[in-house]
Order: sequence, then structure tokens, then C-alpha cells
Amino acid sequence: MSAVNTENTMMIRLYKPAMEDLWFRRRMLADPETMSYNRAWGGTIPFPQKDWAAWYDRWIAHPEGKRYYRYAVDASDGTFVGEIAYHRDEERGIWCADVIIAAWHRHKGYGSAALQMLCQAAKENGVDILRDDIACGNPAVGMFLGQGFTEEYRTDVFIMLKKDLRT
Repeated sequence: MSAVNTENTMMIRLYKPAMEDLWFRRRMLADPETMSYNRAWGGTIPFPQKDWAAWYDRWIAHPEGKRYYRYAVDASDGTFVGEIAYHRDEERGIWCADVIIAAWHRHKGYGSAALQMLCQAAKENGVDILRDDIACGNPAVGMFLGQGFTEEYRTDVFIMLKKDLRT
């Protein structure tokens, strides 16, 4: 578990999920409202239990310095509210961010807090620049810009945002 000493992030804590906790990830990925941001890339994502062990091994048990994954948990009651992650995209030579807050927990400040904590974890782990390609029209763009990300470029489909963590 990690915490950044700002008022905004004190509302959540990070949790390294056990394999049996992956039901929450499956629920988020299967929820059309939660995955509405992903419409441009296909919407919901199947995450059957038969795939959990291999996924867990790659992302949590043996991330090899190329991946980071945690649940965002409400600090007051321990409720899972979302996930944060980053990974090295070797093809593009960049570090890519991922923040998903379950639709039923949105508009409560969790997203901004989770993004702050993700940036802190990435910085502590030696990531210099973190990026995310967000679909055009996704309201999360504002959240990223509010956390110090800047627009690097855009296409007709997505906006590439980046944050230099060295400063």
C-alpha cells in the first residue's frame, strides 16, 4: 500500500490484489458504463477466470520492472473503487498509464487521487515520462490535464497526453 501526502489522495489507498480479488477487475471490464471510454477500442473486455492465473503472474507476481498494477481502495471502508496501472510499451518505446474507476464510484474524486498516486508510484520506480492515449471526447482528458499532463498530439481517434515525472 502506498500513500501520497496530499489531501486529495488520502481518500484512497493502493492495494496489491490477491488473485481471488480479480473478480472486481472482471466486473469493471464487463460493465458497459465503466468501459464506455473504451468504445473506440471495442468497449467491454472479457476477463474469464481461466485467464486470471496467467494475467496475475505477468502483471502482479512477476512484473519484471515493465508493469505496475494496483487497486484503488476507499480508505474509509476498504471498498474497491478502481484500478491503476502502467506498463512499458516496447513497440512505441513509452510508458503507458491506465486509470479505471468503476462507473458506480465516479464523480467522487477517486480518479484524480488514483492518478496522482499512479504518477508517484511510477516516479518512485524510475519512470521518467508517463503517457496515456485517451479517446477523443472522453471526459477523463480533463482529469489528466488537471494532474499536470499535457497534450502531446492528437488524431481523429485519440489524444496522446504526457507528464514528465522528473520535475
